[in-house]
Parts: sequence; C-alpha cells; structure tokens
Amino acid sequence: MSKIRVAIQGTRASFHEEAAFKYFGQDIQTVECETFKHTCEALKKNEADYVVMAIENSIAGSLLPNYTLLHDYHFPIVGEVYLSIQLNLLALPGTKLEQIKKVESHPIALRQCADYLEEHPQFKITEGTDTASCAKKIAENKLTDTAAVANQLAAKLYGLEIIDRRIETNKKNYTRFLILSKEKTENPKANKATLLFQTDNSIGSLARVLTFFAEEQINMSKIQSMPVLGKRNEYDFYVDIEWKKQNNYDAAIRKTLKHTINFNILGEYIKNDKV
Repeated sequence: MSKIRVAIQGTRASFHEEAAFKYFGQDIQTVECETFKHTCEALKKNEADYVVMAIENSIAGSLLPNYTLLHDYHFPIVGEVYLSIQLNLLALPGTKLEQIKKVESHPIALRQCADYLEEHPQFKITEGTDTASCAKKIAENKLTDTAAVANQLAAKLYGLEIIDRRIETNKKNYTRFLILSKEKTENPKANKATLLFQTDNSIGSLARVLTFFAEEQINMSKIQSMPVLGKRNEYDFYVDIEWKKQNNYDAAIRKTLKHTINFNILGEYIKNDKV
C-alpha cells in the first residue's frame, strides 16, 4: 500500500511534521509546502491526502490567516492534535557554545526563547522561514559559527547536536493543529465540532446563539471572529464546541440553524487535547 501523503507548511522535521507523526504515525510521506495556502492547494490538486495546519498557539494566539483558509477552501476538519513546543539550540557536532556567533530560527520561535537569547548578547539573531529549514541550512553549509533554534526531530534528521536543551521561556507552550481532508468522513465517536456562521446585527443576536449551546449542555471551548471581507460591521464566527451526548449536539445545531446566517459545520471529529 502507498503511504499517506501529508502536506505541511515548512521543511521536514518542522513542528508541523512532528504533529503529523503524532497524529498519523511515522510511516507517512511528507509533502513540504512553502506556505499554508500551498498546503491547501496540494490537497486541492490531489498532491496530498491530508493537511496538518497550525491554528493556535498558547503564547502567540490564533493564526488568523489560517482561519481565512478554512473559510476559502472549506476542507473538512477530520481531527486535531496538540503538540508541546520544546525548543533547543542546535549546531554542528563538536561545536562549543562559545563558538556560536549567529542564531537563526522562525521569528515566533525566537520570541519564545527571548529570555535565553538575552542571556547571550554575543549572538546575532536572524529570522528564518521555519525552525527546521534553519537547522537544514547549518547542516548543508557546514556553518560552524551558527546555531538554530529547533526541535529534537530536526537535530536527528539533519545530524546536528543539541548544545542547550529546552531553552523556551514558557515550558508549558503548546500548539494546536487541525487535520484537513478533501473528503468528509462520518465519525460515530465524534465529540467536537468547528462551526462557522454569521448573525444579524440585532441586539443580543450572538448571545442568543451561544445560549443554545448552554441549554443543551454543550461546552464552547473557543470562539474566533473574523471580519466579512468588504462588509462593514459583519463578522464570521468560528466556534469550537464539545459534547457528551449526541442528541444534545443535534438539538443545539437545529436551534442554531434557525438563528444564524451562512451556517456551516467545518468538521466533526474526536477531541484530542493530549499535549
């Protein structure tokens, strides 16, 4: 059997590939894509079977452009995975800390290691496209004076050595990733959904909809608003809800349908909050 093809933003050994391994296992074919939009295009063109897409980080917050991609492509969400973001300082084997003059990584990763980097003012900090590509660059170009901030997977794949471990400031940092597919699959064990809808501008219109969830014992774990393009004071609402009883969920959806505009279920899937 051919391997499952999973599109990720970034280079192999990035956190996206680590999330893909956590969800699908390591026996997959990783499809590297330069941007998140390119991952969606790969799925659209049947160059991938799934997309792994970061949607929020516990420090950086929501990745708003990716909500736009969910809206524009309407690929079903079939799962989610949480990943602990553990960052290390990587360099060529045998390199000493005092030899390091430059440190490269993704800008968010660098911000997440701000305290550590401030302790080493001798480092010249450079932003890269992603954590893994910076590690790959060091390995391919044999850069003896440069280190990358990346995960253990990058060290293993590119043959680098971990000079300092767990240099991130917040040790409880995590990222939530969504699993997108081209085809919707029915999952009888689903207990979480992502909804997309609009409400009118009348007083209490959104509050009324959210009350329906509470009435049916549905937990709303997240709400994200995004402006409707070209329309003043109109918003798309992306809502994550969780339930224990299917009939409660069904009842809440029926109520919500009557009081919303452009209602869509972006995905029904199994809740997975194991970091």
